[in-house]
Amino acid sequence: MIVVAGEALVDLTPTNFGSERGYVPHPGGSPYNVAVGLGRLGVPTSFLGRISDDPFGRLLRQHLLNSGVDLGLVINATEQTAVAIVHVGDGEPEYSFYSEGTADRLLNPHQLPHLPDGAGLHVGSISLVLEPAATTLEGLIRRESHNRFISLDPNVRTGLIGDLDAYRERLTSWVTLVDLVKVSAADLISLYPNERPEDVADRWLSTGPALVVVTFGGKGAYARNRNGAVHAPSPKVVVADTVGAGDAFTAGALAHLHDRKWLTHEELDGLRVEDMERLLLDANAVAADTCTRKGAEPPRRRSALGQPGPSSS
Repeated sequence: MIVVAGEALVDLTPTNFGSERGYVPHPGGSPYNVAVGLGRLGVPTSFLGRISDDPFGRLLRQHLLNSGVDLGLVINATEQTAVAIVHVGDGEPEYSFYSEGTADRLLNPHQLPHLPDGAGLHVGSISLVLEPAATTLEGLIRRESHNRFISLDPNVRTGLIGDLDAYRERLTSWVTLVDLVKVSAADLISLYPNERPEDVADRWLSTGPALVVVTFGGKGAYARNRNGAVHAPSPKVVVADTVGAGDAFTAGALAHLHDRKWLTHEELDGLRVEDMERLLLDANAVAADTCTRKGAEPPRRRSALGQPGPSSS
């Protein structure tokens, strides 16, 4: 099992209603999307986080259930659901967040449930920035480091980070505690504009994780462990939008590792270059498939394998 901890919010995505422009709600949040992606790929998955009992919260719960995600670690909340407005242009999607006093943000240490023995843990994104959830989840990472497999995707949103230097220092400390780091090149460029993303990945690898992966969108992905480094291309698809593509990549990578029983520090450390290449190709395929649909709608297992599958809605 993989436990995914973090924010659950509703993305308001622009769409056209005839001649009118409007917004359609889609369940979202980076860790939430990873949980959905894992569930759809057949990996036993639980979501850990506070979800409201408001209408948006009910939408979030049902979407998890429909995607095969267990709700046993969900904490019931009465505060309103956080909202993100998605601005889609030619480049990376941009987000405007409305999260003050919302359900997912108010996660406190005493609310954390016991994690199942042997379960992996995935964390990241704005839940590691906005308090009090950030300190709560950082405490969870520190508590569980070396006790279970942990993966991290910072999914940086610079507009929510007040002190970028302090965040870089904090992120550097998280990297030392986890087994797998997945990060986008865009994130690394925003954090370290004078360094190549591959160089940052190489530096991070020396501080503790067994595997560091950097995604380059349509240009593929890069992975490095102690045995070497490899770049793998992304398949060419007709792109509807790229919302949730990075989270789909993460889900695809974790599913690949889960299926091969490689969710340990030792297994990642021992991956051969050809193993890492296959990992990247599979994760790139899942991300590319997601880009063929609007919104964060990762594929289900059969369609991810290139076979006809059920609807991804």
